[in-house]
Amino acid sequence: MEKLFNQISFETSKMVTKQYSTSFAIGVRCLDESIRDAIYSIYGFVRFADEIVDTFHEHDKEFLLDNYEKCYYEALRHGISLNPILNSFQQTVKAYSIEDDLIQSFLKSMRSDLKKKKFDEQEINEYIYGSAEVVGLMCLKVFVKGNKEYYDELKPYAMRLGAAFQKVNFLRDLQHDTEELCRTYFPILKNQPLNKKTKDIILQDIYKDYEQAMIGIKRLPNESKLGVYTAYLYYLKLTEMIEKTNPDELMKKRISVPNHQKLFLLCRAYITTKLN
Repeated sequence: MEKLFNQISFETSKMVTKQYSTSFAIGVRCLDESIRDAIYSIYGFVRFADEIVDTFHEHDKEFLLDNYEKCYYEALRHGISLNPILNSFQQTVKAYSIEDDLIQSFLKSMRSDLKKKKFDEQEINEYIYGSAEVVGLMCLKVFVKGNKEYYDELKPYAMRLGAAFQKVNFLRDLQHDTEELCRTYFPILKNQPLNKKTKDIILQDIYKDYEQAMIGIKRLPNESKLGVYTAYLYYLKLTEMIEKTNPDELMKKRISVPNHQKLFLLCRAYITTKLN
């Protein structure tokens, strides 16, 4: 019956992914079936940690995060957890030799959200590494199926893609982060508001990340290329929409890609990938 429990654990991570992010879930569906569960489990783990620091305002967040970490390491040590998210994630960590440094860097960034409200250049680079780049590296471990040489080759490009996604999330969630969480992630906005000039500077940096990330996407294994490229196109479209949005509007509403455009981008990704 343990096999059934493990199946339920991965199904739970899949459900979490689909409920929290339709775009990411579509990207995972474009991956080869053999690696989907592992990516679902990674998303489930990081999603719940992010929820602790961003959502559970009526609870002791520090206690919840510490306990989440403790329960993860107990699951890793014993090879099982009754928390289905942690149970599926610890299996993925072992199966694909995901280094503990990546997990610790992620948790460090989550902890900084509990106390840090404004970031300087070095601090935000460290935060983005821990909150986004290492997540991309965890996924890359799955994509290359433990091939260290292949992983090392694609590592810098995966980091740039993760950084781009995170910076776009910062722009998209600017109102929520600023007004509800009192956080300022862009150092350029510490002493001045978001305006056309500051937004353009931020976007130029994001487009440079995209340019480098595409080099790595082209080199991905066929099992993962379509899924990653689909996510890339979604975020690129979101970035273009943000670029066309007045800075004042970004502080009033959350920009998102309409479903019909997502379908178009999925078709585009499929055709482009098949034609190499």
